[in-house]
Amino acid sequence: MPDKKIKMVATDIDGTIFNWSLGGFTPEVKECIKKLCASGVKVVLVTGRMHRATTFLADELGLDTPIVSYQGGMIKENMENGKVFYRKDLDPQRAKEIIKWAKDNNIHINLYMDDVLYVEKDDETIRQYTDARYIEYTVCPFEDLEIKNVNKILAIKYGDADTVTGWVNYLEKRYPDLYIVKSTPYFCEISNKDARKSYAVEYLCQKWGIKKDEVLAIGDQNNDIELLKSGGIKVAMGNGTPELKECADFITDTVDNNGFVKAVNKFCNVN
Repeated sequence: MPDKKIKMVATDIDGTIFNWSLGGFTPEVKECIKKLCASGVKVVLVTGRMHRATTFLADELGLDTPIVSYQGGMIKENMENGKVFYRKDLDPQRAKEIIKWAKDNNIHINLYMDDVLYVEKDDETIRQYTDARYIEYTVCPFEDLEIKNVNKILAIKYGDADTVTGWVNYLEKRYPDLYIVKSTPYFCEISNKDARKSYAVEYLCQKWGIKKDEVLAIGDQNNDIELLKSGGIKVAMGNGTPELKECADFITDTVDNNGFVKAVNKFCNVN
């Protein structure tokens, strides 16, 4: 057990506590989170998802803590018209440049503005994306929209991880002022440079008077490297990327084998 009592568990969702092969949370994960909350530990969902695609999951888990969405670009209460504590949007001019790059290269992008998802085509890519997340989207030519209050842009290429890696490498070099990261093998996320999971967790720690060594941070993808930076205990899922595992203090089991629960049992006193 660590010397310090864990007061916050900052967890990614997809591939960490949300099991895609099951289409949800295991009973063990739900019970574990229930015990954490009952023991006074703050459980915070820290995700690349849009806020409105996360609230129903927080409700299912019985969480009343603010949700960190958009890779750390927003911290917002989980309630109707909830308070926004923190928000870092993408510069409108940069957003327009990314939109043009995608259009010129025939790349599918999701455009998020004011927590609304916009796409230009109602095609298989967006249906595959939204069907799995139970969220609505608006089909509209981007040239008809006023580009402002951009939460993030997501470029998608299902089944072609190498191409997505190429996008990340290209955009990182072209736009060093932005935060570019792979959140899954097929997703390239483009955000404000300060829209990082680490910054958002650090904000909540300051708000609640929690020290870094009292935080357990856990995730599975490269966008969770920033999340792990915020934790005194850094945990990578067994199904995590090699890059994330290099940053971890501890590698737990996979999401299929309730790795989150095993990590909590190891580092948190929630019996």
